[in-house]
Amino acid sequence: MPHRCSTVDKWLAATAIVLGSMTTVHAGSATGAATEWTQLANNAQLVDLLKSSGLQVDNQLTQISQLTEQIHNQLKIYENMLQNTAQLPDHIWGQVAGDLNQLRAIVDQGQGIAFSMGNADDVLQQRFKSYVDLKENLPTGESFSSSYQSWSDTNRNTIASTLKAASLTADQFDSEESTMAAFRSMSESSDGQMKALQVGHKIAAQQVAQMQKLRGLVSQQMTMMGTWLQTEQSDKDLAQVRREKFFAPANRGIPTGQMMEPRW
Repeated sequence: MPHRCSTVDKWLAATAIVLGSMTTVHAGSATGAATEWTQLANNAQLVDLLKSSGLQVDNQLTQISQLTEQIHNQLKIYENMLQNTAQLPDHIWGQVAGDLNQLRAIVDQGQGIAFSMGNADDVLQQRFKSYVDLKENLPTGESFSSSYQSWSDTNRNTIASTLKAASLTADQFDSEESTMAAFRSMSESSDGQMKALQVGHKIAAQQVAQMQKLRGLVSQQMTMMGTWLQTEQSDKDLAQVRREKFFAPANRGIPTGQMMEPRW
């Protein structure tokens, strides 16, 4: 178990680094949120950062999905253990609480990625008309920013419904302190322990599906961005060729068939 938790911490830390490099500041909503994307005055730097961050985020979402699946399976093992005993001992419950808290952190990471990529979409729309024109061809007719917001809302509402079914509130899943306090209280009885495990198991299963959806959304955004960048580069290359042709010196060579004769 310690080895597995160490791996969990590394993956979550790696994701935090990616989000840190994107330096997004969430201010209540994905659209219009204050973000340091907007502080990159150089458009070339903005595009380069978006390309590298998109690739890193896709890799991190793959790892987060694998981690969530591990936690999902581990919580099922704890459920089976509890069915065969009156109550899980303290040292086992400590591992359960740790896994549940890691699950809460995973939910936060997913929300952070959604807000970051949604804000990136907003900035691109503000700065590049060609990007806006290309986005009009999206099948859903929505922006990626609004799609990320919808994903985030759906994820939060699903978690809130699951917690409510266990007489818990979304606020109790908002921070490490409140999460651990809620599960400490539930650990006092076997019924409470089972309820906590079932809640965690359901949320983990939901997050496995939700992270796959989020990864698909990021992948779609990166594909469209790649198409847009390729179009932009083609336009720049064509413009450069035209400039070179326009400013090329006049052809002062000797016409074909004409001999060069001394004139003195």
